[in-house]
Amino acid sequence: MKAFSALVKARTMEFVRDKGSFYWNLLFPVALVVGFAFAFSGPGDALFKVGILGPGDPALGFLKTPQTQFITYDASVVPAQVLSKLRLHKLDAVIDTTAKVFWINDQGKNAKILEILLTKQEGAAKYVRQWVSGPPIRYVDWLVPGVIAMNVMFGCLWGVGYIIVRYRKNGVLKRLKATPVSPLQFLAAQGLSRFLIVLATSIVVYVGTDFFLHFRMQGSYFDLLFLTCLGILSMVALGLAFASRLRNEELANGLLNLILFPMMLFSGVFFSLEGTPQPLQMTAQIFPMTHLIQAARAIMLEGAGLAQVIPEVLFLTLFSALCLGLAAWLFKWE
Repeated sequence: MKAFSALVKARTMEFVRDKGSFYWNLLFPVALVVGFAFAFSGPGDALFKVGILGPGDPALGFLKTPQTQFITYDASVVPAQVLSKLRLHKLDAVIDTTAKVFWINDQGKNAKILEILLTKQEGAAKYVRQWVSGPPIRYVDWLVPGVIAMNVMFGCLWGVGYIIVRYRKNGVLKRLKATPVSPLQFLAAQGLSRFLIVLATSIVVYVGTDFFLHFRMQGSYFDLLFLTCLGILSMVALGLAFASRLRNEELANGLLNLILFPMMLFSGVFFSLEGTPQPLQMTAQIFPMTHLIQAARAIMLEGAGLAQVIPEVLFLTLFSALCLGLAAWLFKWE
């Protein structure tokens, strides 16, 4: 029992004295709860999600109902972009309070009841009803780009970042330093190996599940493959930059979770960011996975080409270049 107690005490003190891991285990759950509370704050799930173009019109009684979530778009947003969201069932209706027009998707599940509500309310006579048409999108069609992007994120960050940290702790990198291998060769080899593995698994996952589920694919498979390669490159680059200096596996585990969980939760993998607090939407734009998912959904669900997702392509390219530069600059064998 003395030996057992000594081992328990030694391991406990090792953890407590590792300040990074100790404070991470204390602060991360608090940060996670606060993040969820902020993202999902509000009175509860709304029955309808309505986009508003222009200032609110108090004459339209429907605008006052608490069962509706209203998303106001400023003048910089093109109405066609908002109507595209309605066509894709991201919104249930769109109201232009300046032009006195409202639009409903005639294939939406709430189309009939929304038509009744919008035409029977006081002041609604001033509004002209318009229809847009777009077939319903299955949740699995909407979800699959996020799941593949999440698989890319885990495969790259754990397969590159964590492994290199373990190599450094176990002395593997110290031995490699004595060989003719340069840091650039080592990092390039690690990155290329993981790139090929993740690309192959992503293709297998997509093709295998598409065989049974028949995903909606409006765009080009080549564009989707190119975007996936760019997304994998950005995640590999992030993993290399992350692992350039760390030498403690427990701290690396905590910091990896600090990167992984916000991207997994707030990049739009499982739920749309439409209607979430504006600061959260702005924060999500710094995650490469957000841009990968947005572009993949645009290609698969809207038939967009690479020209339509140029902002996302540019962001992923610049992010990859920045992380690769940091990895080369900060990397140490020991």
